[in-house]
Parts: sequence; structure tokens; C-alpha cells
Amino acid sequence: MTAGLPGGARRGAAGPGSSGSSGSSGPAGRGLPALAGWLRAWQVARAGVEAAPGCRKPACSLPGRGGLDEIGLVRPSARTAAGYRVYSAGDVERLREVLAYRRLGFGLREIADLVDDPATDAVAHLRRLRGLLLEQRDRADAMVAAIDRELTARAKGMAVTAEEQLGMFGARLYDAIGGAYPATRRTDPRIAAQVWDALGDARTVLNVGAGTGSYEPPGRDITAVEPSAVMRALRPEGSAPCVAAAAESLPFADQSFDAAMAFSTVPHWRDPVAGLREMRRVARRVVVFTYDASEFAWRRRFWLTRDYLPEAAGLADPDWLPRLASAVGGRAEPVLIPWDCADGFLQAYWRRPEAYLEEHVRRACSVWTRVGPEAEQRAVRSLRDDLASGRWAERNRDLAGLDEAELGLRLLVA
Repeated sequence: MTAGLPGGARRGAAGPGSSGSSGSSGPAGRGLPALAGWLRAWQVARAGVEAAPGCRKPACSLPGRGGLDEIGLVRPSARTAAGYRVYSAGDVERLREVLAYRRLGFGLREIADLVDDPATDAVAHLRRLRGLLLEQRDRADAMVAAIDRELTARAKGMAVTAEEQLGMFGARLYDAIGGAYPATRRTDPRIAAQVWDALGDARTVLNVGAGTGSYEPPGRDITAVEPSAVMRALRPEGSAPCVAAAAESLPFADQSFDAAMAFSTVPHWRDPVAGLREMRRVARRVVVFTYDASEFAWRRRFWLTRDYLPEAAGLADPDWLPRLASAVGGRAEPVLIPWDCADGFLQAYWRRPEAYLEEHVRRACSVWTRVGPEAEQRAVRSLRDDLASGRWAERNRDLAGLDEAELGLRLLVA
């Protein structure tokens, strides 16, 4: 039974979703009542296996009550004359995986794709499960911490930013802003050419924090990793298969890929250094699109952060790029931004300032959400006034003749 995920499954599969998980007709709709029976069966199976550790008997037997074999997820290896199902050690291992994925919220059809994937062995399943469980734990811890911070802030009469409010509910920033991406976040062919050239002759490429799939190189074997369900849902039909996992715990064996790439995503990772080291572990080459947050490279050079949104500079660590480069032993090369850049990241409109007045443009860039509504509204008002009065044009007249600008964007290659 493999009615499945968009694009199929290679080296993994997409994460928890609604497919087959909400009482639909047919076997997949049996849902949680059947799960209770399966759990009892698993406990019996474990008891049978653990009762005689040194026994050479290859299987244990379970009463024939119906269950997993009826929907094709776990079929017994044999049956006894009395009608008992006989489960081998391999059957019990598969049952463990089915129950674990179900506990994490995966739909039954998704689970079928996961456990039937021939490229994923028991170790890979355990890696994926461990990563998903750690992510779930971290989300719960972060939510408790965010609630405690807001309680403290409100007790002191302090304002709470938009990002802090989202954090209270355990929401990822991309889950809040992801819906705006298709309108403005598109692959710029000139930047893409530099990224794809850095990938060299890699045939298998892992795209970590893949989002909607921008900058995934054509003509190569791509596997995507994206933790946000919103972003996964925005991936176009026919795009590369996407695994629900975090960068800090990639569910792949060492050196599984020729190259691993990450585009404009690393600042949103829980532990960027750990994520980059994971990329280095699973791939022979690492290519990361990021930025230099030093005073000269970005904070003072870009007019938006210098004159209108200084809070954005405060979000970045000046030692950001050296820390990332040290983590993977990489070199950084500048990425010039075309004046008509098609990708709407923060610096993209450096010669088109009117774009920053548009709500949909700002919503597709996480910085605006992170600085909070007061800073955003103040910056927009000031910029609108300066455009109307001509002050912006006078202050930035040297930009008019430039076709591209160096505003601190970097490509880290290791």
C-alpha cells in the first residue's frame, strides 16, 4: 500500500501530514482503535522475545485478532495451526517503526511509504525518529521558555515582539510567513549560476532547509529536507522528494551525498553550527548561501539597515560568518546582488526602494517579522516620507548607475 507523498520517496519521505490520518474510508481509516490493538500486540511480541534472551526460536506468536496485516503495514511471517500469527524479529522491528511514526503524527499512507522505502534501513529509521523526537522536545521546551519570558515581560509592563508571540505557541517563523513566499521568493538565475557552479560535478545533492525548492539545481538527483509543514506544502508539484527533519539531526548515513546545500536558511536553525557539521557528515561538499554580519560588510553599507531599520543589524552576530566557516573548514566568496534581483530577500531591492513599502514584499522576508511591528511601521513611514521628499534619492544617488551591489551576501564553500 503505497498511495503516497508528492514526488515519491528517496532516502526518506515527507513528514507528518493529513493523508490517511483522519478516519477516511477503507483500511487507512481504522485509526486509533486499531492502534491500541497493535500496541498490545507489540507488547506481547516484546514479552515473547525478551522472555528467553538466549533462545534460538526465530519468532513469537500473537493471537489472530486482525490488525496491521489487514492493511498491509505489518504482515506475520506465518500462522500456527491454532490461527496465531507468527511474527519474526524483523516483523517486530517493522511494527516498532510503524507505531513510532504513528505516535509522531504521521498518516497511515505516509507510514507505508516510510517503512517500504528500500533505501532506508533500521539505523536510518532510528536516526530519523530520534531527530523528530528531539525536535518535538525542543519545541516544547522553547514554548515553555517563551511563555515564561512573556509572563515576566508582562509583569514588568514590557512590550512583547511579534516573534516572541509566535514563539509562545511553538510556531516556527517560516510557518507564519511561508504563505507569502511564492509571490516574491523566486530563483534568480544569476545567483543560481554561482550556487550551482559551487556544487561542482555533484550528482546527488541534499538541500537542507529547502523551503519551496528555490535554487535546487536541475538535472541532478535532489533530496530536500524541510521542517516546516507550511513550506513543504508550498513546494511545486513534481519537485524533489522532501523529508521532514531538522538540519541538526539529518536522517542519513555518513557521506550519503556528493554535496549538501543550504540557501538563506541557516539563521533560522536552532543550532547553526551543529547543522553545518551534520551537512559535512552526510556530504562530501557543502555549499551555504549566507551573509557577513560585520559592521563594514552589511550593517553600514546597506541603506535600509543603516538609515531605517537599525534593529535588523542587532539581530545578527558580527562573528556569524567566521563561526560558520570554522565549523566546516570552508571559504567565503562574495555574492553580488543584481539591481533587478528576482529573489525577494532583504537586500534584493537595494535599487528599488519603493518595494519595501509593499506589505507582501515585507511578509516574505523574516527580518521584518523578527524586528516587531513598531520598528517595521516606523521604518516604512520614514522611507515613504524620504521617497516623497527626494531625500532618499539624494542620499543614495551613487546607486543609480550600478547594475549590481556587494551588500555582505556570501557563499560558503567547503
